[in-house]
Formats: sequence, structure tokens, C-alpha cells
Amino acid sequence: MRRRSLAVIGTALVLGAAAAGCGNGSGSGGDSDKPIVVGSTLSLTGAFAATGQIHKIAGEEFVDRLNANGGLLGRKVEWKVVDDQSDQAKVSQLYERLISQDKVDLILGPYATPNILSAMAVAQRHGYVMPQHSAVLAPQLTYECQFPAWSISPTPNSFIPNQLFDAVASLPTPPKRIAVLTSQSGSAAFVSDGFGDDKSGTLSIAKERGLDVVADIHYPPTTTDWAPIAAQVRDADPDLVIDNGLGVDAANILQAMAQLDYRPKQMFGLFPAPGPLLALGDEAEGMLSVSMFEPNKPTLDKLGPAATEITADFTKRAEAAKLPYTVFETQAAASWNAWEILTDAVKESGGTDQRKMCDTLHQKGADTTFSGHLTFDPKVQNFWPTTQTIKQIQNGDWVTVWPADRAAAQLEGPRS
Repeated sequence: MRRRSLAVIGTALVLGAAAAGCGNGSGSGGDSDKPIVVGSTLSLTGAFAATGQIHKIAGEEFVDRLNANGGLLGRKVEWKVVDDQSDQAKVSQLYERLISQDKVDLILGPYATPNILSAMAVAQRHGYVMPQHSAVLAPQLTYECQFPAWSISPTPNSFIPNQLFDAVASLPTPPKRIAVLTSQSGSAAFVSDGFGDDKSGTLSIAKERGLDVVADIHYPPTTTDWAPIAAQVRDADPDLVIDNGLGVDAANILQAMAQLDYRPKQMFGLFPAPGPLLALGDEAEGMLSVSMFEPNKPTLDKLGPAATEITADFTKRAEAAKLPYTVFETQAAASWNAWEILTDAVKESGGTDQRKMCDTLHQKGADTTFSGHLTFDPKVQNFWPTTQTIKQIQNGDWVTVWPADRAAAQLEGPRS
């Protein structure tokens, strides 16, 4: 087991400055000749790799820009990122190694809620601040020094379906019959079924709103044969298909439906990898999803030239890495937020003392390029007022369509 763990660690990618020094995570600045080392894992292979690669490229870009502008506290920054292979069982071991043996100065959370929960337990045991970019289920995130970079209110299991149903209710012909597909992953199931004592979710809220749930299908995250699910949806004939799933689930479901010569009238995917859906072309036209950020021109114009530079550089890097979708959107924005939360904590506290960093974020919050000033209240697990929107594929591109006052385009209704 020890040899295996060393082999996994050996795949770490060290980014930024070339020097190999590392701190103990509790200093006030340390030797200015040594870099500040940030440790984390990402899912660079396995089921979550399509999204993990987005976070890797965003992080590389952030570190490069940071170092080009003097680094942190006058020191270069290195990022030691390890492939957790999309395997929650590996995450705790890897973060323990990063903190206890590699003695990184700072950490960032991994991708995907189950992985983040494993990393959070290690961070809490060692008292490390842990910004994390993609876990949104507030009741699970009880460690006071984890800081979310993506916020969907303290009760996302209610907010997400209500926002979606508000959006489609604005259409000339709102849906009446819905099919709900649910990945049994910890990153998605709570949006359908609720969490703990709070049973509010897509299924219960749909019924409260008078919608007819004509199919309720739960599937394991390891599903590879999507044909039976596609057939059940086709036979139920819903007006709206809701896939509370991850990664390429929605793309796989649409492809399975197409093989049955069936096309849903309208479809929503919770946390999909954006590229594979666009690659489907007309099959995915009209697809809906949640978004924290889309680089639509009206949005970029409001944010100013720095945001435009960041998004353009990301696209160049993503193209060079041959990512299927090269646009800087929600996942990349969440990653950027996490890095800005971490670096603000260091700058405002004057060092890498974890307790001071945590207290500083609670007291002062953090400034971010894409979500503005964030405030962190431990009473609501540090979740800040949400900026979430609904996006839709229109003419082969993702655009923000809801709420109306933040939309770059008008929400389009079901296909005829």
C-alpha cells in the first residue's frame, strides 16, 4: 500500500517556480528565497477528468499570472497538484501526504463533493484553510475554515429546482409533465431528494407546484448502458426532462435517446461537462443548466478588461490542451474564485498562519474577479449570497437566459 501511495504521489505536477522549498503552513511569510507551495488533488483521470482538466488549466493560468505580478508576499508560488483518479478513497491519503510529509504551506480542495468532503476532514484535522470550488451542499460542509468558491444559497436542494421552475414557468407554454433522472452520486442526489431532515428537492417541489412527475429514475454514477433509461423517458412522454447528474451523464442520455429516434421536448442537466453537450450539435440545442458565469459579451463588458484577458488566455490554454470545450465558464470561474479566496487570505493576514487566514476571511471576506466581493458567515457554512443563473444552448453556444435582469438572451421554449 505504501509503494502504491508513493507511486500516485509521484505523478504530482509541480507548477510555478522551479525551486522546491516548502513551508510548514503556519508561518508569517518565511524565507523570501523559498516559494509558497500550494497543494491539492484534482481528478485528472477517471470519471471526473473532463471537469478536473478545466480546474487544472484555470489553476495553471492563475499561478502564472500571480507569479508574473510578484507572487505572494514577495515569494514565488508553486502548485503541487496530484491526480486523485476520481477516486474518493484516495483523496484523504493524498491530502494527508501533502500536509504531513510534503508540508505544503497552503491547500485547495479537489473537484466533486465526495472528494471535497474527504479532503475537508484532513484539513480540519490539521487546521488548514481550504477554499473549495465545487461542493455546494452547505449542511455537509461544517468545517468553519472551508470556504466555498461557488454558492447556491445555504439550501441548494430548494434553490436549484425553484429557480428552474420559475424560469420555465415564464414560457408561453410551461411544462406540465416532467421526468426526473437522478445520479446517486453525493454531488447530485440531494437536488432531487433533499438531504438529511430537509426533504425538499426537485421531486417534492415539483409536486408542490402542481407538476406531474411522470418518471422518477435513480441511476448509479457508474452507469454505462443508458438505453433502458432513455426508453423509460420516451415512454413517459414528459414536457421537460431533468437530469440531476454530473459530467457526461446528460450527453450520454441524449445520445441514447437519439438512438431510439426520440428527442425530448426540453431538457435540463444539473452539473454537466459543457463541451460534450455542445459536441452533440442539434441534439443538445435548447439544453438548460445552472451557471455561475458565462463569458457572454454583456457580462464581460461589465466586468472590464481583466476578465476579458483571463477568459481569452484560458481559451488559448484549453485549445493547446485539446479540451473539448475551451470556454472559460462556471467551472473555471469557480476555480478562479477559489484561488482568489486563498491568495486574499494570505495577503490580508500577512502570512500563511492558518488561524489568522481563516479569521481574516470571516472578518473581511474576499474580492473576486467574476463574483465580486464575497462574505463568509460560519453560521451558514460560509456560503455567500448566490449569483447563480440558468444557461441554455442557443445556436451552438451556452448563453445566460435567467433571471431576466441578468440574461444575455431570451429563454427559448420546448422544441416543436
